[in-house]
Amino acid sequence: MEEDPDAYRILRLRAEILELGSAIRQLQRAGLDDAAAQLLIGRKRAQLEQLVKTNSASPGINLETRRLR
Repeated sequence: MEEDPDAYRILRLRAEILELGSAIRQLQRAGLDDAAAQLLIGRKRAQLEQLVKTNSASPGINLETRRLR
């Protein structure tokens, strides 16, 4: 079974977003500035959204089709 680099990138971005969310909550609890983390999480979310859109628009990347092969 071949590995899908886009699927890996999606999983990695989701993990990074979760980590940033946790870091933002910690910064907020400590009363520190979280602007840089907020900006970074916004960029990561935009990257993830674009990657998911690109993935769903490409007919060859459909995960259901891939299982049938």
